[in-house]
Amino acid sequence: MKTVTVTVRPGDRAEFHNHADFCVGTGRMGLALQREYQDQLRMVQREAGFRHIRGHGLFSDDMAIYQAWPGADGTERVSYNFTYLDRVMDDYLAQGIRPFLELGFMPGKLASGTQTVFYWKGNTTPPRDEGAWCALVKATLRHLAERYGEEEVSAWPCEVWNEPNLRGFWENADCAKYLRLYEITSRAVKEALPAMKVGGPAVCGGSGCEDWIRDFLAFCSEKKLPLDFVTRHAYFGEKPEMRGRYLYHTMRTVEDVYGEMRRTREIIDSFPEYRGMDLHITEFNTSYNPFCPIHDTNLNAAYVAGVLACFGDVAASYSYWTFGDVFEEHGVPPRPFHGGFGMVADRCIPKPTLWTFAFFNRLKGEPVYRDGRVVVLRREDGAYEGVAWNLCREERGPLEIDLDLPLEGGACVLTETVDEACCNPLRAWHDMWEPASLTPAQLDFLRKAGQPLCRSARTEAENGRTRVPLVLSENAVVRFEITPPSAVPSDEGYDYGWYCPQG
Repeated sequence: MKTVTVTVRPGDRAEFHNHADFCVGTGRMGLALQREYQDQLRMVQREAGFRHIRGHGLFSDDMAIYQAWPGADGTERVSYNFTYLDRVMDDYLAQGIRPFLELGFMPGKLASGTQTVFYWKGNTTPPRDEGAWCALVKATLRHLAERYGEEEVSAWPCEVWNEPNLRGFWENADCAKYLRLYEITSRAVKEALPAMKVGGPAVCGGSGCEDWIRDFLAFCSEKKLPLDFVTRHAYFGEKPEMRGRYLYHTMRTVEDVYGEMRRTREIIDSFPEYRGMDLHITEFNTSYNPFCPIHDTNLNAAYVAGVLACFGDVAASYSYWTFGDVFEEHGVPPRPFHGGFGMVADRCIPKPTLWTFAFFNRLKGEPVYRDGRVVVLRREDGAYEGVAWNLCREERGPLEIDLDLPLEGGACVLTETVDEACCNPLRAWHDMWEPASLTPAQLDFLRKAGQPLCRSARTEAENGRTRVPLVLSENAVVRFEITPPSAVPSDEGYDYGWYCPQG
C-alpha cells in the first residue's frame, strides 16, 4: 500500500477556490414538470445544496411559450404562454435553487429550418425573424421580473444557446450566424433587464474550440456587445467504443482537462477589456454520452473529486451535467442504472458522485493544504476538515494518507467513506441480476447501499501534534472531520466503558 504524509503547520495556507455549489445541470426544462424529477432534485438539494440550475429547452415546443397562428387577415399573430414556465420556476425557487438561464432552443414556429436534436427534437436553427426572437426573449425576461421581482431575476445568469460549435446543436456549426444571434440576443437581454448578466458562447471542447472563443471575444469587443462572463464545457471521454446502445471510451486525465480550461482562462485574459472576467464551465462530466456506465461508478466519483479540487483556480463555476437521471436526450431511460449523466438514479437511488459534491459543498474554513489527492481546511473553532480521494487509473491499489496536524490534545475523527465496497449501489444492482423494474424491497436495499459508511475514532497527541491515518481503497472518496477535545464537562456518573468494550 502506498503511503503519503501530509504535514500541516499552524501558519500554513493553501490555494483552493471551492465553487462546487454554484450550479448543477439538468436535461431540458420541460422535464421539471415530472414528479420523479422534483423528487430527485429535492434529494440532491438536501444532500449537496446547489445555488443555480442550468438546462436546455427553455423555448422548445414542450414548454409552449411561443404561440403563433394566422389571423383573419392572413398576418401572423403571436402570443406567449407562461403556464409551464411559471410552474417550473416556482418549483425551482421552492427548492432553494435559482435558474442559470440558457436561451434556446428555437420554437418550431419561429425556426428558419427543420434541423432538430435529441429524442425530444429541440430545433437548432437560427430564427427566421430576428425581431420576433428578440421580442420573445424580452417578453420572457420581463414576465419573470414581474412575477419574481426585477432584482431577483436580474441575479440569474443568462447564457445564449448551447454548443454552437457542434453541428448537431447549431445548424452547420455556423460561427458567423451564432455571433449574430449573440449580438441581437445579448442586447435584448439588457433592454429587458439591464442588470442581468449575459454571456456565451457555451462551446464544447474539440477541434476549433479555442478559435471559437477567440473569435467570440474579438466580435464582442469590436461590436461593444454586452458580455459579463464567458462559458464553455468540459468532458473527459476520448476514443469511443459502442456496444449495443452503450458507449465506452478511454478517459483523459484531470490534469489534461484542467490544462484546457487554463488555456481558455488565458485566452480571456489576453483581451485587456475582459481580463479577469468570470469563466463558467456550464457543463462538465466524465463521458459526454448519457448511456456510458462510468457515470454510475465510484471511479466517476473519484474523477469528480479531482475536478472540484482544481477547477476553481480558473473558473467561477463548473456545473456537473446532470443532477439526476430523469433525462431523455437518447430516449427514456430503460433501467435504473444505464450510465445516465445524473448523480441520482431512477427512484432516488444515490450514486457515488452525489456524495463527492455533498462532501465538497459542506466544506468550511481556511484552506491549509491541497494536492491531487486531498484538500484540508482549518475551521475557526480549531478543527480540521477536508476531502481525500484515490483515483485509480494506471496506478492501482489502496492509498494511506497520513495527516500530521498541530493539535495538542488529540482529536475526535469522523469519516464518511464512499468506495466500491461500502457505497456502491451499482454493484448491488448487478448482483441482483440487473432488474429493469425494482420491487419495493430491492429499491429499499439499493437506496441503503448508496449511503456512505460513517466511522468515528479518537486519537491521542504526541509532542503537540496529532496524526490521523486515512486509508482509501481504490476510487474511494472520504470526507473527514478532526475535532479537538470538547471543553464541555461530562455528565456526572455517566460511564461509557461500564458496558461498552474498550479499545
